[in-house]
Amino acid sequence: MKQYLDALKYVLESGIDRKDRTGVGTRAVFGMQLRFSMEDGFPAMTTKKLAWNSVASELLWFIEGSNDERRLAEILHGTRDSGKTTIWTANAEADYWKPRAKFQGDLGRIYGVQWRRWKAPDGKEIDQLANAINLIKENPTSRRIIVTAWNPGELQETALPPCHAFFQFFVADKKLSLQMYQRSCDMFLGVPFNIASYSLLLNMVAQVAGLNAGEFVHTLADAHIYHNHFGQVKEQLSRKPFPLPKLWLNPEIKNIDDFTMEDIKLENYQFHPSIKAEMAV
Repeated sequence: MKQYLDALKYVLESGIDRKDRTGVGTRAVFGMQLRFSMEDGFPAMTTKKLAWNSVASELLWFIEGSNDERRLAEILHGTRDSGKTTIWTANAEADYWKPRAKFQGDLGRIYGVQWRRWKAPDGKEIDQLANAINLIKENPTSRRIIVTAWNPGELQETALPPCHAFFQFFVADKKLSLQMYQRSCDMFLGVPFNIASYSLLLNMVAQVAGLNAGEFVHTLADAHIYHNHFGQVKEQLSRKPFPLPKLWLNPEIKNIDDFTMEDIKLENYQFHPSIKAEMAV
């Protein structure tokens, strides 16, 4: 994870201080790129504990096409009980969104909905993820193997407009790679989570397509550190990374919709203690 730590340090030392939507303020750099080869190990943060179960459950929730925050709680905790929170609870309960929510936990037309049920002009729904997997299998040299969550016509129908806006697959030498463009990048809290999430997605799609996992390429647009995270960033940068863990996926799974939490494991994961920081909403 040296690439990530170097980028974090660069933003802290060279970024420009700016106002932002949350009122907290950020220090930001525009335009960075990180590359992670899956042959080097799974890129899970080791200089602080990664919330791995939250990463895996959120991705499964996206793949389901769900917009129900309580369904995410069910995947993560095994219950829809309102006392069990998720990383999306604050968005679901935000004052600006609650009057527009159609049911408790409704998050609107967010990631999974756009991935699996994009609305076409004729009213039909497009399953972008399934189409992408079919293209990987049937036309692997296509330059159109793209899934987008950024739908300008429905941004007002989401609790949070997508930060990781779209991703593209690339096949070469029997390896599948994935590049993701992220418009807004919370370098301390969000980006380690995003790296793990899309690296996991890459491995899952590679398995169901009968390919090896190649590289995750992370293109970051507005890469920022919130002003109230500076102390936590300095603490993290003072820590020495551990070796990367390994990802295990149940080899019996051949369909992207069949993965469960029990089919996804992170092995030999060593990490430094968590560093708490408040999420800006």
